[in-house]
Amino acid sequence: MANPKAALIMGSDSDFDKVKGCVSKLKEFNIDVEVNVISAHRTPDKAMEYAKNAEENGIEVIICAAGMAAHLGGVVAANTTLPVIGIPIESTFSGLDSLLATVQMPPGIPVATVGLNNGTNAAILAAEMLSLKYDYLKETLKKAREKMAAGVAEKDKAIKERAAAL
Repeated sequence: MANPKAALIMGSDSDFDKVKGCVSKLKEFNIDVEVNVISAHRTPDKAMEYAKNAEENGIEVIICAAGMAAHLGGVVAANTTLPVIGIPIESTFSGLDSLLATVQMPPGIPVATVGLNNGTNAAILAAEMLSLKYDYLKETLKKAREKMAAGVAEKDKAIKERAAAL
């Protein structure tokens, strides 16, 4: 069976540095990722066409990163039945504009939304969605959580040692 395939669409190439963790995490989970710059406002026809053809092109989940007006996730979600995850990008108004534009979708056109600039959580959410079809991802996600828990335990031990030394 081929690897699962996700798409990451950014409204601007300037968003890449803020969401490159998404690409890294998807690759870590052996999820193929197609990365694109498509603007909901400057190339709306391309955004709609991409969304309409995504499933036919093997895409199983779409992640959209956009700042300011941040309509990309909504435009994509309106044109596909694939799951769409929105990453609001911090820009003006400390990212509040991007967050609200991404999360406040009308009934029937959902965009699952993660925190500002949080490409890593977008990738993890995509992996969780894909794990319904790809069993290996369940184990991969479980191991990732165990690794995080071990990291917290190490930090707990270290802080106790620092406090005891005072």
